[in-house]
Amino acid sequence: MNQSLNSAMIDDAQARDAQACADRFGEPGFEDIDRLYIDQRYDGYSDENQEVWRTLFDRQMEFLESRASNVYLSGARAINLVRDHIPYLEGPKSINHFLKQLTGWQSRAVPGYLSPKAFFACLSRREFPTTIVIRPKESIDYLPEPDIFHDVFGHVPLHADPVFADFLQTYGKAALTATDPEDTTRLARLFWFTVEFGLIREDDRLKLYGSGLISSPGESKHALESPEVDRRPFDLDTVCDTDFEIDHYQPILYVLDSFEQLRDAMNEYAHRILEKHGQTAGA
Repeated sequence: MNQSLNSAMIDDAQARDAQACADRFGEPGFEDIDRLYIDQRYDGYSDENQEVWRTLFDRQMEFLESRASNVYLSGARAINLVRDHIPYLEGPKSINHFLKQLTGWQSRAVPGYLSPKAFFACLSRREFPTTIVIRPKESIDYLPEPDIFHDVFGHVPLHADPVFADFLQTYGKAALTATDPEDTTRLARLFWFTVEFGLIREDDRLKLYGSGLISSPGESKHALESPEVDRRPFDLDTVCDTDFEIDHYQPILYVLDSFEQLRDAMNEYAHRILEKHGQTAGA
């Protein structure tokens, strides 16, 4: 972890134990998902950290007010996502306080990278692994690894929507269960082109909803305005057959008609996977 990411917040015995469990998740003795989580240690945020949050929030929300999905914007309001401070994950003023009442989802603090299996296990329980450190001021425009701005500002408002919430839990169940390498690859592509880099058509306009777009000023503008982007109608099998690259702006994006379309397609795919293992795909 880059030291400039205020890593002192995740440099204690609790965080080291959680990361060790995450690294071995699924092995005998390392099956307990709750062992992956840590406290936010909110007093570890510096004045500069709070300033970075406010700067990013102001700059991106001004752009998003007319360009983000209505579902994203209403979700941000519903969880009381504000510019004044880095979000609390616990307590009466926390985003989780509101999320719990809306859809049962919770953002849970983690010390760093989770293996895919651990990540999917969290999603299957309506728990979103959330990075608690924030990017430094000198990297405010781009950070190759997740931080709390990407995870909370980018992802969490959609978790307040019941339709998207059901989709994401079903995705977690299917991905956790999948053992066929082809299914694993296809599900990774589905996540990339929807949760991370999805577009949706609302009010006869293209809108943003994927967190990689929502949390990136440059990529969000490119996604909506660049003539170099191939914006294709969403089709589950086509999406799952499309490779992606992570080190540049995306040349291909897929456009939903509605989140119900995404949920229904995911349920269909999940049934294919889960029936192989004698399970059901219901959220």
